[in-house]
Amino acid sequence: MDVSGAKAVVTGAAGGIGAAIAQRLLEAGASVVMGDLDGRRLAATAARLEAEHPGRVDHVAGDASEAEHIAALIAAADEVDAFFANAGVFTGFGLDATDGEWASSWDVNVKAHVVAARALVPGWLERGAGCFVSTASAAGLLTQLGSPTYSVTKHAAVGFAEWLAATYGDRGVQVCCLCPMGVRTDMLVAGEEATQGDALLGRQSVVSAGATLDPLEVADVVLEAVAAGTFFALPHPEVGTMYARKAADTDHWITGMQRFRTSLESPPPG
Repeated sequence: MDVSGAKAVVTGAAGGIGAAIAQRLLEAGASVVMGDLDGRRLAATAARLEAEHPGRVDHVAGDASEAEHIAALIAAADEVDAFFANAGVFTGFGLDATDGEWASSWDVNVKAHVVAARALVPGWLERGAGCFVSTASAAGLLTQLGSPTYSVTKHAAVGFAEWLAATYGDRGVQVCCLCPMGVRTDMLVAGEEATQGDALLGRQSVVSAGATLDPLEVADVVLEAVAAGTFFALPHPEVGTMYARKAADTDHWITGMQRFRTSLESPPPG
């Protein structure tokens, strides 16, 4: 898909990957409607981008998992060409993760994608064109040590994106699934406050697995994937290699993950 002149919606756009995607879309000539639960921060980010790209930025605060909010975003965009389901939460660690943490993870990391697809895909099928971009995670292809809520829901996000592509990808609906490892976002910074247990393990596993990228680097990769029409957008290319190795010998891969977990849990020498 050529995003120049396109009308795009980006959720989770107040900062991090979402704000970076919005910026790169605007720089490429698209108009963007931004959504986020944090209305104050969203307004500030939208104002900054509006100053740089006047007349092509709008924003609507709300919960990406709620149909009413998705409808408001779509209405603000008028006619959506590309939807970036980017909102996400990283909460809940170990078997002590609460029912509320499981529920919020399902709502934001999975249900939000379903709600948006329900609202958009029928119209795209009639038009014969549309692009749905799902921000999942390398955790959805591999796993996330420390956080079962994040790992399981990101696997589900990848699964839903695959289903969309298999069901509608040959009928004009392009689907792309973004799966980065560590990215320098507020979500990662918040993890730095962890001091013990599975929460600390979750943060350490992210920063130890590979390079921590700037959100704009991630946005560049996902827009390249959208332009090329590829399903996976992998800002950390090594994730593809790990994913292939996991599929080829899952038992060996799990043993390797156990060793990785043990290395992170062990106190440093001295």
